[in-house]
Formats: sequence, C-alpha cells, structure tokens
Amino acid sequence: MTADVDRERPGARPAEGPGGGPGEQPGERRGRVAGADSGGYELFRDDWGIPHLRAADALTLARAQGHATALDRAWQLETERHRVLGTSASHLGAEAVDWDRFVRRARIADTARRCFDRLAPETAAWVTAYVDGVNEGLAEGAAQAPEFAAVGLAPGRWEPWTPLGVWLSTHILFAGFPTKLWREEVARRLGENRMTLFATDGPGTAGSNGWLLTGARTATGAPLLAGDPHRFIEDPGVYQQIRLACPEFDVVGLAVPGIPGIAHFGHTGHVAWAITNAMADYQDLYRERLRRTPDGGVEALGPDGWYRAHAHTETIEVAGADPDQVEVIETDRGPVIIGDGPGAGAGDEAADVAGGETADVAGSGAADVAPAAGDTFISLRYPPRVTGELGFDALPALLRARTVDDVDTALDRWVEPVNVVLAADTSGATLHRVAGHVPVRPYANRLRVVPAEDPAYAWREGETVPLPRTEADGSDGPGGIAVMANERGLAAPLGVEFAPPHRARRIRELLGADTGWTPDAQAAVHTDTLLASSRPLLSLLAWAPDLGPAAERLRDRLLRWDRHMDADSTDATLYARLRTDVVHRLAAHPALKGVTGADDPWRSAAYPALFRPWLAAVPRIGYALESLLTVGLLPYEDRLALVAASAEAVAAAADETPPAPWGELHRLSPWQALPDLAPDGVDAQAIRPGVAGDHDCVLSTSSVPGVTDLFARGPAARYVWDLARREDSRWAVPFGASGVPGSAHHRDQTPLWARGALAPVVTDWNLLHRTTPHRTTHRRTSHRPEENPAMTAASEPLAPALRPAVHEQKVEGFGTVRLVPVDPAADAELLHGWVTEERARFWGMADHTREQVREIYEFVDSLPTHHAYLALRDGVPAALFQTYEPDADPVGECYDVRPGDFGVHLLIAPAEGEGAVRGYTEALLTAFIAYVFSDPAHVRVVVEPDARNEKAIARMVRMGFELGPEIKKPEKTARLAFLTRAALGLA
Repeated sequence: MTADVDRERPGARPAEGPGGGPGEQPGERRGRVAGADSGGYELFRDDWGIPHLRAADALTLARAQGHATALDRAWQLETERHRVLGTSASHLGAEAVDWDRFVRRARIADTARRCFDRLAPETAAWVTAYVDGVNEGLAEGAAQAPEFAAVGLAPGRWEPWTPLGVWLSTHILFAGFPTKLWREEVARRLGENRMTLFATDGPGTAGSNGWLLTGARTATGAPLLAGDPHRFIEDPGVYQQIRLACPEFDVVGLAVPGIPGIAHFGHTGHVAWAITNAMADYQDLYRERLRRTPDGGVEALGPDGWYRAHAHTETIEVAGADPDQVEVIETDRGPVIIGDGPGAGAGDEAADVAGGETADVAGSGAADVAPAAGDTFISLRYPPRVTGELGFDALPALLRARTVDDVDTALDRWVEPVNVVLAADTSGATLHRVAGHVPVRPYANRLRVVPAEDPAYAWREGETVPLPRTEADGSDGPGGIAVMANERGLAAPLGVEFAPPHRARRIRELLGADTGWTPDAQAAVHTDTLLASSRPLLSLLAWAPDLGPAAERLRDRLLRWDRHMDADSTDATLYARLRTDVVHRLAAHPALKGVTGADDPWRSAAYPALFRPWLAAVPRIGYALESLLTVGLLPYEDRLALVAASAEAVAAAADETPPAPWGELHRLSPWQALPDLAPDGVDAQAIRPGVAGDHDCVLSTSSVPGVTDLFARGPAARYVWDLARREDSRWAVPFGASGVPGSAHHRDQTPLWARGALAPVVTDWNLLHRTTPHRTTHRRTSHRPEENPAMTAASEPLAPALRPAVHEQKVEGFGTVRLVPVDPAADAELLHGWVTEERARFWGMADHTREQVREIYEFVDSLPTHHAYLALRDGVPAALFQTYEPDADPVGECYDVRPGDFGVHLLIAPAEGEGAVRGYTEALLTAFIAYVFSDPAHVRVVVEPDARNEKAIARMVRMGFELGPEIKKPEKTARLAFLTRAALGLA
C-alpha cells in the first residue's frame, strides 16, 4: 500500500496524485466492493458462523437479515410458515394434523393479516423488506438443507404478514390457556376448593432467568445484564445470534428466525435489554352454545340472544392419508378451538349442542335441543384477535434505542406475549417493568372456562390492566441487583400460576455474595444446580418411620447430599428415583382418584389431543410435588408413610441397579420436525448431550418428574450484556448458528452450551470473515408500494454515510472511521472541490473539470488493482484514500516490489471548524493501516510522500515506517517508506 500523507491539517504541503496521475492506465477491470451499490449489503461471520450484517439503511438491512436467515435456516423457516398456515400435515403426515386443526380454528393466519394491516406504514415497509430477503434466499438455502428432499418439498413464498403469523403461532400457547381446562376438570372431579391445588409452573409454560447488576456490583462500574430464556428446545434453535448494523444503529442480539429485528435480547452498544415470561393471564376460554341453522350455518348464544356466527370449512391435506375437514367457527368472543361443528337436528331443526339448558327463540328458524354427551364448544379470546395489534411497531424502535427511556417508550407499544423486562444503558440508568396487553375482565376468567352468554365475563372494551414497574435497584433483595425468574413478583397482579421462588432467590443469593462481577463470572450463576425444591421431600424422608436397613442407608446418603443436581452426581440420580416413586404413589392415592388412572383428564375425548400435555395428571403431580407434600392434601402421617414406602422401594432397586451419574440419564430431547439428517449420523449424538440441572435449579433443564429424566425444556440461549464494553459480552445457543445438517456450525456450540461456557460477542469488523457478496435486486413483495419509497430503484445514489463500509474502526479520542467505496457520479462534486485546491496540486488534477474528475474515478473503479475510498469520521467525509498493487502501478518500476507489498495514497480533506484537530492524519492512518493488514496477503505497506515534505516523512518514521530510497517520478521526487507487519507486532 502506498500512503501519500503529505497534508498536515491545516496548512500542509500538497498531496500526491492517484496511481501516478490521471494519464496512467495500470491494470484491468475489478469487481465492485460488496454492497457498494444502492441496495447491497455486507455479510460477515465470526468463528462460530454467526452472521454480522452491515447495510446502507434500515430497510436494506431488514432485507439482508431475511436473506441471511433463509440461507442459514431455510428448513426452519419453511416449517414455521407451514405451522402458521396449518399445512404441516401435507408433508409431515398425520402426526401434524392436531396442530393444523388448531391454528386454522384459532385463525392464526387471518389474525396475522389483520395485525399487519394495522402496522404503521414504516413498520410495514420494514417487515416487507425482511420478507423480500427471505424469498430471495430460500431457494439457495433449501438447496443446502436435506430435509426438503427428504419430504419432497419445495420452499413456498412468504407473504408480508408471515412474520407476524410466525410470532403469533410461536407464542399462542405461551400464556398457558389450556391450564384452565385442567382447573376446570379438577374442580369438577375433586371439588371447587381444589381448583388451584396443582398451581405451579407446569407443562406448556415457558420461563426464563434474567438479572441485572448495577455498576455498584460490577468490576467496571457499568451495569451487566444476563440470563437465559427457558423454552422447549428445538433443532434448529428458536434463537438466532445475529448482528444488524447500518448508519442508524448497530445491534447484537438473539433474533427469532422468521422475525425481523431483535425482540427479546439485544445490545445496541448504548443500551441493552432482556425479558422473561411475566406468567400473566391475558387469554380467556368461553363455553359456547352453538346450533346449526336450516341453511347449514351456525348460530351462537350471546348476552343479547342467538346470532349468526362466522363458519366455513377448510381442508387439511395429509401426507399418506385422506384429507381432513375442519369447520372454522368464530363467535363474538373468538374462534372456537374445542368441539367439532354442531350436528344437524331432525328435519330442518338445528341442534344446540353446547349448552346445558334449552331455549326457544321465536322466529329463529332453528330449535335447540339438549347436548349430546361429551359435546363441548370452547372459544378462545386473545388480544391480537380482538385489537388487531401484535406489538411489531416496537421492534424497529428497539433497534434505534440508545437509552433505557428509549426502550421504555418502545415497549409501550408491546402486546404479545406479556413480558417482564430488564434494561440498562451506558449511563448507568436501569429499567424494570412489565410490557404487553392484559385486558380488564373478572378474575374468574383467569381461572377457568366461563359462560359466553353471561355479560359479566365480557372484556371491558378498550381497557387494559395497568402494568407494574419498579426500580431496578434491588429493592426486593440486595442492593444493586434486580432478578426476574417467573416468580410471583413484579407481575403478581397479572396472573394465577407462577414459578416457585427458588430460582429467583438463588440468583439473588449468588449475586449478593460479591460486588466485583465480570461477564465471565456470570457462568457460575447460569450453571448453578442447587435444587431448593427438594427440601420438603427430604424433610419427610428424615422423619420417615420404621425404615429397613437399606432404606436407612438411602436416607442417610440423601440427607448428606448437597442437593446439587450435578451431572456427575449419583446422589442426584437417587433423589430423582425417589421423587419419581413418590409421584407415582401420590397418583395412586385415593385422594387424587378423580384425576388419575382411568379418570385422568388426558384420556377425555372432549378435548383435542394437542392439549393433552396440560391435562395429564402425573406431570401435574410431579411439577406440584413440593406443594402437594406441604399443604393439607394428605395428613402428615400419610405423607410420612408414603415417603417411607418410596424409600424402601428405591433402596431395594439401588441394591440391584446402582445409580448412574445424573448426566447419563438427564439428556436433552429436543423437538425436530424431521429426524436427524446429518451425513452418516456424524453428529447424531451431539443433539442429546447429558447435562446437569433440573426444573427448579437456576440451570433449569426441566425433566418431567414421574415421567422421564430426559428434558425438552431448558436454556434456549444464554447471554451476558456488558454495558462497559460491548465486546466483552458473551452468548451461546444449544446447537449452532446454522440450521443445515452437516454444516460446520450446525452444532458446534453444543459442547459450550452443555458445560455452561459462552462464546465472545465479536464487535470488531476486522476480526470477522467476509462472505460472498450479495446484492439485492429490489423485487418487492407486492404490498403498499406507495408506502415504501426507500425500496425502489437501485440506481439512486446513496450519501457516503449510508453506504456499506469495507472497514470500520473506533479510534480512541478521535471518533469512528469508516471506509466506503467512492461513487464516481455521486462524489464527483466533493472530490472536485478537494483535488482542485492549491494544496492538492501534486494530485495532478488542479485544472480538471467536475466531469473529468468523475471520469478518472470511473476508470479507477474499473480496475481490479486500484481502489478509491472516502474515509468518514463520524459520518463526515474526512479524506480520500486510494490503494493499489505496486506491481500494477508505475511506482513498481522504481523499486524492487516484494510479494505482499501494498500501496496507498491519501488526500486529507480541507480543514473545517472543529475537524481541524491535532493528530488528525495519524488517527486516520491508524485506521487505514488496520484495514490493509486485515488482509493476511498484505505483508508490507508502501508509502511515497514528496521528498520535500519533512513533516510527512517524520510522521511515517514515528509510526514505525522504515525509510527507503528516493525515486524519480514524472510529477515529483518521492521518498519511499515501508511498514511491515513485524514492526507492528503482527507477524
């Protein structure tokens, strides 16, 4: 590289010309820098294959995110699209029919369309840009994914509203409305006073850990934010590590594949945020009375009498089986999700098949009759269906956030799901609040299924429950600490069932023990395995009467156990065996007979099979074991006797089969749409690592007590956001950045995740690997073209600050330097003004017109060996930087060119106000040299300042350059100088 740096700023001597002057014609045409044209973007990856995207504007960046996601997660995106549409059975077969029936009956796709139509125009354009990128990348991504060939499927086309459908289908079960079906069955079978007997964090709910440390608790004095979302773990993963950068923002975080932006866990460099499930109740179930009309329609009974309900029939195609017909019915409360369509009565009469009473409605043309046994019709009322709002307008605002106030304002628009939020910014400010939409209605709606025709259970139109917030200052625990772990805390007024308090208490205990926390130290919290919920069972075991010798040895062993569910612990396995036996004995106890055995609600034909996980008694008992062994379900003596019997049985079995380490039994069992398709089963076992933890540990790898030691729910990601230095942040996911079986990054993070380690968040673009350049063609998805002017023709010039950069570097005390390709047409006026000044006479263009300057740089742009860039300081043009290969330039005729030599020319812009700062040129050179040496092929930098420019030559020496001979060029006598990698310690 030859760096001409003759210009002091201000008042320096003239700078040199580009490549020996405009009359010289070295080299031949080169390809343009990736992203240099409008509409382009740059895709980099770190050593873990994590995509880092950089684009000229937010819309192009959204398109880039969609495109990159399609390349990495094509099969996952196609799976989600089919789940939204209710067409999964068309290629997955009969096992997917239950889900397809549910999403069609719940009208997920139609709700997504409604919500899209209510988006702000700029948000709709942003989502559409993402969809355009998905559609452009799906074919290439699908070609890499063996799942498509395995089921004979071609990728379908995404619609602008599809991301909203993906979000809704992913979270429709988040609030756990099927638990109301369980409570209804418990009340009916065991009595109203037992309705909440099993209230705890149960199957089908999702939880998380999250914590915030203020600067008073950290080594740097700046906040730390960390945690891990607990969800059903899927392969590919439900979270995608990604970086999204454009002139407006630069955000790292965990995106949801299929959704633009970063919703749940993000760090903008200025502010970071994270969420957990608030465990709020905001979805209601209504028991409907329906009847068929003579013309085949459906009527529903509401507060004002019978009325016509919406009804239509859809066909579900099923691979390997006959199509399935589903009648979609929607009442004024919402879509009917339980109960097949009402049957026809005799002759022209209709049947009322969902009520318990009969009623005559004069002039209705339909007659209602008593329902058939087992006929149940239940509708679902959920906020997005009612309001047409999903909260997507918050997503672009989060990306642009710079303070906790910005995050707070953005989340005022949040709807679904309802979350607890923690946030902190670089000023030290913090935020702890609930975000989402909780309707105002009677408390009974939260507990159970309520009658549709009773106006007392209606939602108050337009009213929402005020959402709690508090200071994130540890007011509920040690100072400087805030914790969110789904416990009955900040969100208590909004829900019914919450997670036990053990995780939250343990996190506070661990964090409260120190004040010098660092990002790396957070792993000790992430991976803590203390099982506090074991105390009631172990307490009963301590007092269990009349134990035999083997059972006494078991008791002594477990009472000495440290209660940590460590992977190498055989005591943990013994405890799990004892717990399982106790769960089974409780399930067989007469006190629970009404909901167990043959009477187990999961056997009921009244409910779709999809809801069976919420209706099964044994998992309910297992999750609620702590409370069932504490409250008055059984007399104390009966509880002691039950635990004693379990101890005898487990002790006898242990003598015959000694316990294996917990990690050999406690293995991940993730959900996959298709079985593992890695070539030759290369990493078939990598998907099922054995790990530590259990459902009430901070390391919440949640098995199902009494059912299996395997776990399907656990940390779907881990993160640590550092507000002092974002580059010290950390993250990990269960598998990898790629969803493509056999890819190097398909499961390369699994070993990290299994042991609780974290990968660094790389923020230095120079440490990333540039991938094949992509250029978008602006084939827009047809929707609201008049509202998306930024997505039009790619020929429109971009201002320098909006162009993708080939290099970006923050220079301490100076600002951020970005190198962007020169656009000859757009920059001709700017460059003409610089090169025609007297101070730039040796640039060789003092008498050139604007058009001649444009033509020269069009020629330079055509060469594969010569490149021209604008250097921007904090977005403002500061210098013209040109690079060339010396053996393709006249300077190469003046000295012996070595392999790896690389030359530059540099023209500093005229001084303007505050820009004229001391050390200006050195600061720019620091960035330029870093850029050149980011390419390992470049071994030595070559500069050739005018031999008379003593200041420039002295500057080169100070920076480590070794002086070479003087050379004669047509336009000047120059002094060669060389800077090697070794001189900078980079060899």
